[in-house]
Amino acid sequence: MYPFKGQQQSNQLPGQSEQIAAAARIIREGGTVAFPTETVYGLGADATNPDAIRKIYEIKQRPFDHPLIVHIASISDLAYWAEAIPETAYDLADRFWPGPLTLILQRSHRISDCITGGQDTVGLRIPAHPTALALLKALGPEKALAAPSANRFGRISPTSAAHVRQELGNSADMILDGGDCEVGLESTIISFHEHEPLILRPGGITPAELAEALGRPIAVSTRCTIRSSGSLPAHYAPSTPLRLFPATELWRQATALAAQNLRILAITWSSTGKPQAANQSFEQFRMPADPIQYGKQLYANLRRFDQAGFDYLLVETPPNDFQWLAITDRLQRASFHFSDNQGEQL
Repeated sequence: MYPFKGQQQSNQLPGQSEQIAAAARIIREGGTVAFPTETVYGLGADATNPDAIRKIYEIKQRPFDHPLIVHIASISDLAYWAEAIPETAYDLADRFWPGPLTLILQRSHRISDCITGGQDTVGLRIPAHPTALALLKALGPEKALAAPSANRFGRISPTSAAHVRQELGNSADMILDGGDCEVGLESTIISFHEHEPLILRPGGITPAELAEALGRPIAVSTRCTIRSSGSLPAHYAPSTPLRLFPATELWRQATALAAQNLRILAITWSSTGKPQAANQSFEQFRMPADPIQYGKQLYANLRRFDQAGFDYLLVETPPNDFQWLAITDRLQRASFHFSDNQGEQL
């Protein structure tokens, strides 16, 4: 899905060496640093320092049983942080790292409970962003970054340094600005429970790409006992109620809500336009029909619309296609609190 998978990106900002050195010093001293990856911005702390890791949970207001992903610098580090690593995990790491893929493996004794939420597994990945890789290198051997997304728990993930400032203010000790994130959606998460690969969270690497790398199909989990990042039913959500509808139903709902003097934004991707007879008091925003560009723009646009004073965000259901799986996943979780089975009727 993403042409740069397995390649280091080239958007490190000029003159960042001093900032990276300062960020590494903060991490080594037990502080927190927000940093860019190709997916979203992460809030990082020393993976070997439980007190520093607890700061992440406190800043994000994140439940302590919700595990963190650990970012490492090299595939050669994998066996330092994990044990009993199956060959299929190495196959995927060789193919997609650095890149938007997280592998959930049996943790080594170097990974503490505060990272895993008490589980015996840990999520590991190598980010495909030169600023993140430079920071990991600057930390030195036997160090890694425990880092979830740099936002309040359950909210829209940040894809720029400005988003981090909006979300966290001065809570992090430092924000490394590496420009806008290239992918814009979180990594694909693969579990190796009983050594069989299973997709726990769709992301920047599609099931088709994974199947090609493994030489066989890979299943997408609908129910798994392993807790992982972004696995809760409600997540990635704006404060404005967000609902998902097919195009025809979307326009019917938008017209009915606008007739109640509510301010409505219809977010579409298809060529289906606003009906001529529709109430003109609601607005339409057209997202790209290409899943890569849609994913890249999704969070930034949701954040912008969330601040624009709309009463509802009505989003056209993405195509039923594996290329759109990660986008569908994020939108379903973003709309969970506002769906009919949560008691809200439109």
